[in-house]
Amino acid sequence: MQKKINELSKLLKEAKNIIIVTHNNPDGDAIGSSLALFHYLNKINIKSTIITPNNHPSFLNWAPGIDELLIFEDNPKSAIKKIKESELIFTLDFNSLTRCGEIFNHLDMDKNFIMIDHHQNPESYAKIQFSEPSISSTCELVYNLIDGLGDKSIIDKKIASCLYLGMMTDTGCFQYNGVTSKTYEIISDLLKKKIDQSEIYNNVYNNSSESKLIVLGKALGSLKVLNNHNTSFMHLTKKDLLESNYQKGDSEGIVNYGLTLSNINFTAIFIEDIDQEDLIKISFRSKIDFPCNKFAEQYFQGGGHINAAGGKFIGSIKEAIELFKEKIKEFQV
Repeated sequence: MQKKINELSKLLKEAKNIIIVTHNNPDGDAIGSSLALFHYLNKINIKSTIITPNNHPSFLNWAPGIDELLIFEDNPKSAIKKIKESELIFTLDFNSLTRCGEIFNHLDMDKNFIMIDHHQNPESYAKIQFSEPSISSTCELVYNLIDGLGDKSIIDKKIASCLYLGMMTDTGCFQYNGVTSKTYEIISDLLKKKIDQSEIYNNVYNNSSESKLIVLGKALGSLKVLNNHNTSFMHLTKKDLLESNYQKGDSEGIVNYGLTLSNINFTAIFIEDIDQEDLIKISFRSKIDFPCNKFAEQYFQGGGHINAAGGKFIGSIKEAIELFKEKIKEFQV
């Protein structure tokens, strides 16, 4: 680990043009880790640019530095120019370059890539790879990286708030198995930076639009339980989303409601893509040791973590649900 950190330190001193890239539909951990790294680099007098493939959910609009993001979808010319000028490319919270959408088509593989990620099965595109699937979030990894570079003391309230954002959202508010004593040690350190953890929580989870609550109502209205398999599932059709005046981020976190039922250890939500025909996006969540990442990988072209994963299905939402119901009967933990 220290050898990689020393190598990174050398690259940071040499590079003049640095970009930080997130995955498509960036979530709290992608935005939090990217902004934390951006602010850290600023503090050591290294300029960088964060490029996201598309916009983030509105409940992240409070994050310190969010206005600094260069959104490829909104400003492709400027983004492509920055990508071409870059000498060092950080990819945060993903480990397959196809996850960064249209940005992928403009990346030069001869440049130096730094991967910082906590998902399984990383691709081997990065010169330096900080890949730790056992770590609860990419933000926790960024904290460890700053610490390893000997700069923990310069973490300020802005950096700490961004780190806390990603750690909170990617652990389901610290309920998943990836949370360790080290995670709480980091949280303790972040709290010393005077972050307002209550305000961060409220900005993310108690800041719903009317459309988000309508979407939630439609999802809960579709709830079904497979008692013999301790499983529940919900769905949202394109019609549901359009009738609700759906906005990006409105379905975020809804899947977790399926786990609040007594005796349910595994849940899923099936969502028809609002733009692409016959594309069903699926989120999986589980309790205890049910490996929803393996289920997603085996049957729905997906993956993730043991208690939180995603996948997709090409076809109708009815066909996706039927496959789900069939495969849960034969899945062996």
